Amino acid sequence: MSTAPQASRAILDHFSALSDPRQSWRVVYPLPEILLLVLCATLCGMEDFVEIRLWGEERMDFLRRFLAFERGLPSHDTLNDVINALDADLFKACFTAWVEALRDNDPEVIAIDGKTSRRSHARGKGREPLHIVSAWASRQRLVLGQEATDAKSNEITAIPLLLERLELTGAIVTIDAMGTQTAIAETIVRRGGDYLLALKANRPALHEEVARFFADPPADMIERGKTIVESDHGRLEQRRHTVCHEVDWLWSDRRYTGEPHFPHLAMIAMVESCTERAGKIETEWRYYLSSAKLDPGTFAAAVRAHWGIENRLHWVLDVIFHDDLARLRTGFGPQNMAVVKHMAINLVRSANDRHSLKVRRKKANLNNDYLESIIVQTQKLT
Repeated sequence: MSTAPQASRAILDHFSALSDPRQSWRVVYPLPEILLLVLCATLCGMEDFVEIRLWGEERMDFLRRFLAFERGLPSHDTLNDVINALDADLFKACFTAWVEALRDNDPEVIAIDGKTSRRSHARGKGREPLHIVSAWASRQRLVLGQEATDAKSNEITAIPLLLERLELTGAIVTIDAMGTQTAIAETIVRRGGDYLLALKANRPALHEEVARFFADPPADMIERGKTIVESDHGRLEQRRHTVCHEVDWLWSDRRYTGEPHFPHLAMIAMVESCTERAGKIETEWRYYLSSAKLDPGTFAAAVRAHWGIENRLHWVLDVIFHDDLARLRTGFGPQNMAVVKHMAINLVRSANDRHSLKVRRKKANLNNDYLESIIVQTQKLT
């Protein structure tokens, strides 16, 4: 018998805290078998429960390398019902515990951003499309966790819940302007991290003060980085990063309504980008707040790392996992399948080869041993 089953349980063991939502006397198909089937089939490209069950029928020999499957496979309706009924909060917590076992202890930039699954709405029942706020470890390229909301505007309440489940010690947490809130900043610092938050007009007084400062900054108060030049698809972009570690001047002795304020602030910063496309030049200034005194190079790297959540997570979900076509709309199903997809992304990235993610999924679907090598992955990912 293969020795792989014991190793593969490293994944399922992290989800052992999940309680089966079915009445015990009616359980024919154990929950670990359902989870293993759904995860492996999703990793291999199956996109709904009909496809997942069909995959399982064809790959029963593979599934039995790990679990007994004594009674075979449940119907696609049973798969749907069980995934819809699983405790979403506990499922997210189990996922976070699993990912923490994969992480190393080196400093990390953690990007927080949201994405809407466009077809997960049920407007006839008053249900808006599912919006998932995710945490992305930029260096290790791992999804660390997620929190579901029913609207982008609710990110402000979802982000603190997500942060409370993450290990932030020593990390720089980057969030766009939606998350530039004092409560979010306090949570990050309290949990041992530093924040790097985009500053826009949703904080008008502070944005105006910072923009005015960088329009004509005193030379002895700022530090400029090297100009970064990038050219791609007929577009030439130059970016310069400027930081200022002296922020006491932002706070006055007099208190007044709307006075700029932000907790633990140690640095303000600016990215000036000049883009030339089709003979036209556009200049943009983006401003940031940070609780860490970063040099221009580290600041530039952190800003760039934040883009990874769009390019390496959201793009992968849409283009490779076809997330925008998913039509699961009832119960906790949309949230729980978002967790399954994040598990699959983390696992498929762990493969030690030069294939693209798309090719890895196809190869996993064609080759049992290759699929086993992916799901048995238990060491820390780098």
